[in-house]
Parts: sequence; structure tokens; C-alpha cells
Amino acid sequence: MAAAPSGRLPLPTADCIVLSAHGRLRGATIGSRWQRIAGTRLSASPSPRSAVSQTLPKLREAGVAPVSTARLSITQTTTVRWSLPEAIAEFREAGLRNIGVSLDRLQDCGIELGAELLRDAGLTASSLGWVGGFTGANGHSYVDAVADARAAISAAQHIGARTLVVVPGALCGHIRTHARRLLVEALVELADQATECDVRLAIQPMHQLFDEEWSFLTSLDATLDVLTRFNHSHIGMAFGAYHLWQEPRLLERIPEFVPYVSTVQLSDWRDPPRCDNDRLLPGDGVIPLAQMIAAFESAGYRGCYEIEVWSRDLWKRDHRSLIRECMLRFAQLLTTPT
Repeated sequence: MAAAPSGRLPLPTADCIVLSAHGRLRGATIGSRWQRIAGTRLSASPSPRSAVSQTLPKLREAGVAPVSTARLSITQTTTVRWSLPEAIAEFREAGLRNIGVSLDRLQDCGIELGAELLRDAGLTASSLGWVGGFTGANGHSYVDAVADARAAISAAQHIGARTLVVVPGALCGHIRTHARRLLVEALVELADQATECDVRLAIQPMHQLFDEEWSFLTSLDATLDVLTRFNHSHIGMAFGAYHLWQEPRLLERIPEFVPYVSTVQLSDWRDPPRCDNDRLLPGDGVIPLAQMIAAFESAGYRGCYEIEVWSRDLWKRDHRSLIRECMLRFAQLLTTPT
């Protein structure tokens, strides 16, 4: 995999075994750290389904409204072998209305052409991803990362994406408080432009399994600490079900943080995961996704649900059949009794 341009985190390629934020290929089996973290967290956590069963009666009483399949989006991370023009054509043919655009694929295509193709196809860019790495991820400087983010905000505005996903970066030798300070300083520098362009910067917290490569923000509370101190209309959160499903009392807390959520990313968890590119299609794992969607709807979320699957197995599948399977799985989630 080629090195990413300054500050940018690379889009996964279909032939890589394990995705690395630094563009490195790693072995096919998980190491001892993966086994330790995945095993410990799974064994120490209460059953998510038992926790859900205590919360669902409240959701039923609230009378959750039906979710329209028109709010489904699929990100280009799910269909890594397609260029942006290919993805746009195939998504339109499949009847999709939204697409999560990859910044790398957009730049490969050209921003002007990408915007034109999206308009002609009648597709909405549910998000643009991703930027960040303000802590020095990929060996690039803070200044370069902020400059890349500024360019990406302009690109998001140009293609009509109201959400720009921000991956803060790993610790990279910093203490956690300094890494947080770098993120906050970057957001301060970018907030005015984001407001002017009407693009929301959506911070992406990630599971602890990804902290050495991707994001030092690995919990809901740490992310909310940043967001509540900002309290800025154009700084929010990208909620990844894969990353946050094990948070204590998650369904109960959704009303607390839903105003910050710019996009909800859906994929499922293999128990246990074999590597960091081992996500499953919704319904094939252990995450209570139908109940999660119901909780978001009850709390007033009205944005897109983006299926984003990093999977070395699914990336090898025929992408045309894959996106149709994604559409089917989303429809099944909406009809699953909660």
C-alpha cells in the first residue's frame, strides 16, 4: 500500500490482510495484544442482549417511528475496489440514495467531476472521510494535518457532504492529555471554516483495539468530554456501532449524546474478532443493531445510517452483490422486533 499523502489516513485496499493506519500490511492472525484486549473486554462485559432487554420496554412505550430505507448509506470503505465513478454508477443502479464518500477516492476522481457525478446520479454524500491524525499519525506534522483538513472541508462543501469524519490519531508517543490538546487545538483552528462551509466535523472514537494505529479516543466519555467543552454546532461525533457497542448503559445514554451525532455507522462484531479488518455485515454478529437503531430513533436522530464494513473477507466479494446484501440487511434490521 502506498504511503498516504500528508496527514491523511489511507483507504484500505482489497488485497491487504490487516489494515494499518500507517499503511503497513500486517500478519493474518491477531497478536497477543489483540487476544488480550478482545478477550478481556468480551469476558468482562455483561451480555449486551441481556442489557438491551431491560431497556427495550421503555423504547416500545416511546412509540418509535418507522425508519425509511431512504436513510441508508453505504461507505466506500465497504466497496474498496470501486473508484468513485464506479461506486456512484453502481449505487444509483441499485436504488441507493446516499453514499459515504472516501476522500482518497474523491481526490483520485477529481473534486469537480465527483461533485458533478453525484449531482447527475441524484446521490447525496452522507459523509466524507476521513481526515485527522493531528497527533503525528503517519509521520506527518500537525500543521500538515490541519492543512489537509482545511482542504477536505472545502471538498466536503463542494460535493454537498454535511459531515466530515475526523480520526484524531494515535498517541504517537504523546501522553493522553497532550494528544487531547492537539485535537482540541486543531478543532479550534477548523471550527470557523466548518461553520462557513456548513460542514460538521465528526470526531470518530474507536474501540481500544485500534488505539495504537488510529485513535487515542477510545471511549464515549472521553469523546463527550471534548464535545461538551466545545459545545459547537459544527463539531460532533461519528458514532460507530462497532467501536462503542460495549459501552456501559449505551442504549440508556443515547438521548444524552444524540445531539452530537452526525452519522451512525453500522457493522457487526465477530466474537472474537480475528484481526482489525474482521467486521461482519449487520445481523451476522453479536451487536444488538436493531435495538440500537430503535434507541437512536426514539432519541430523535434523523440522519443517515451508514453501513461501513472493514472486512478482508467481504472486500473479496463481488461488490454489486455486496451492496444489495447490505440493503437487504438494513431492511431486515428495520423489521426485527425490538
